[in-house]
Amino acid sequence: MALAAKLQLRQSQSLVMTPQLMQSIRLLQFTHVELERFIDDEIERNPLLDRAEPQDDAVSDQAQKIDAAPETATGGDWFEKETAWSAEAISEKLDTSLENLFPDDPGTSERLGPDLTAQWKSASGNGSASSSDGFDVGDMAAAAITLREHVGEQVALAFADPAARLIASELADGLDEAGYMRADMAEIAARLGTDRAAVTNALAVCQTFEPAGIFARDLAECLSLQLAVRDRLDPAMKALIANLELLARRDFQTLKRICGVDEEDLLDMLAEIRALDPRPGMAFSGGASDAIVADVEVRAANDGSWVIELNAETLPRVLVDHIYFAQVSPHAKNQTEKDFLAECLQNANWLTRSLDQRAKTILKVASEIVRQQDAFLVHGVRHLKPLNLRTVADAIGMHESTVSRVTANKYMLTPRGVFELRYFFTASIASSGGGDAHSSEAVRDRIKQLIDEEKPADVLSDDAIVDMLRESGVDIARRTVAKYREGMNIPSSVQRRREKRALASAGR
Repeated sequence: MALAAKLQLRQSQSLVMTPQLMQSIRLLQFTHVELERFIDDEIERNPLLDRAEPQDDAVSDQAQKIDAAPETATGGDWFEKETAWSAEAISEKLDTSLENLFPDDPGTSERLGPDLTAQWKSASGNGSASSSDGFDVGDMAAAAITLREHVGEQVALAFADPAARLIASELADGLDEAGYMRADMAEIAARLGTDRAAVTNALAVCQTFEPAGIFARDLAECLSLQLAVRDRLDPAMKALIANLELLARRDFQTLKRICGVDEEDLLDMLAEIRALDPRPGMAFSGGASDAIVADVEVRAANDGSWVIELNAETLPRVLVDHIYFAQVSPHAKNQTEKDFLAECLQNANWLTRSLDQRAKTILKVASEIVRQQDAFLVHGVRHLKPLNLRTVADAIGMHESTVSRVTANKYMLTPRGVFELRYFFTASIASSGGGDAHSSEAVRDRIKQLIDEEKPADVLSDDAIVDMLRESGVDIARRTVAKYREGMNIPSSVQRRREKRALASAGR
């Protein structure tokens, strides 16, 4: 057969992941703090983007955009222009699509409240010098002192010799956030060109600093330092500190024999141990933790249904400055400047559209979760239903991975408290009677209640808990009960029995 060259026309689909598509996927799983940081960066790079100023209107511009979304909002947007493959190819080769990422729902008309965030500035007077310098009342609050600063002040007062002060400073650098000294003594001595004794002497002085217990090298030494300050480090207490592993196992009989004390004295010693701080440095751990801000709010309506709203504080309001674009675009000197302005306008329109669709997607997922877990909101954790991502995804017509991204690091405010969206997705435990399955979270709560209600003379073993749960219709294995119990930091029946007997003896 002779070889010959010929032309062939073949149609194929290729997978192209554009930067905007990748960023839109990331937008879904951003927390509101990460989203605010991302928008700040975009505003800094894009001169056509700006934040919307707070308004006094009852309805924000963001809500008006959602309400006014046309039926053909998705036909011909940037996604279809930027991607080079069909919707069928996305569903087959990619775990998401535009319909999954940002499903347009023109029928949804949520009234979002105005952006109420505002800065409290000082009342120093308009145009005053202090005002022009950016003075703020909040600046008057003293910054929280760190552990390193607190120790540094004591080092300066405790060591007159410069060499010893240098050693103490090196030891302070080896403190972790809990106040434990993690540096190697021999390494410090070698680095400073001194002997091990000098480092040991400096450490002994540092271990007298406040708060008591810092510069300890392990838990036993930390507790010993605190007991020494209280003048309670007697031989019996030293023996107890040296056998903390027996205390962790609640082996009180062995502890009484080692310490040479009776039950009453042992209980007093245990009370003193509980009053100590195993991590004394945590009081200087830095700034306060960020408060959890709910992304979705759920409240009961008058007709018995649930009102589900997005939290306006977590919805950034971004505007595209079309007026500025119209002013500067005619003055572009070359094609490079025209391309830059066009790209800025495209990116700005993409961001505002993506934020609107992100809000709709979160609201749709949250609404389905509330519908599925209605019994939990009404009756409590015992009525939490087994739920997985696929169930929600199938119900709202999204991909499972999209639901996973939406529920990551987002919270819902309900009449029963604030819960992460992932909290409502629990494993299923079969029913022993062939009825509806039980949620693993509800089973955990039932196990905890059974243990809390047990009597000292009748401590429940894991096998006994299994029998009681099966009588109530929960088909569960013993190893599962043990796993749930250990996950809630509940000791075994043997340890609980020892502790209850010790407490009962102390009560007599």
